[in-house]
Amino acid sequence: MANKNTIEKIITFLMFMFFSIWLGSYIVRNLLIFQFFEPENLSLRNELKNFDLSPVYYVIYPLIVTNLVSFLSFFIIFLIFIIITKIKLKENGWLLIIAFLIFITAPFEIYLLFKDYKIIMLIVDNFVNNSSQVLYLMKERMTLLNSFSLIEIFAYIFVIALTIFKPLQKKK
Repeated sequence: MANKNTIEKIITFLMFMFFSIWLGSYIVRNLLIFQFFEPENLSLRNELKNFDLSPVYYVIYPLIVTNLVSFLSFFIIFLIFIIITKIKLKENGWLLIIAFLIFITAPFEIYLLFKDYKIIMLIVDNFVNNSSQVLYLMKERMTLLNSFSLIEIFAYIFVIALTIFKPLQKKK
């Protein structure tokens, strides 16, 4: 059996890798999808109304799949990290805050991932008939929890700062 320290390092590496992939794809996807709509009323931009968006959806498809898979992987690996590592949350306030942020935002993100899953299925299935439905789901995902996506992005950037600076750590 491998050394426990090696397993912890592998889990930590995987956790940071999936976190980075998820956060990057999350920001890019939100910025990209927001470009389809007018900022004031979230109606489709005039220049896109007579344009077939099917090829664009196929370009966005890997980004949505990456976002879905990387968040679920990150969340599961984070749970394993908390269980396996010897880090005590009482002595490491920074990790306790990170755990709270992740566990508080996870149900909302998982709910939004169900919307992403519906979008993925529409793109994979008979896409030609579902083009307007995909656009509707993208708009609904943006408006569903209003500014949650922006709050989540800032919260997870704060997670990066907490990981780097490690405040509220008890000195031994």
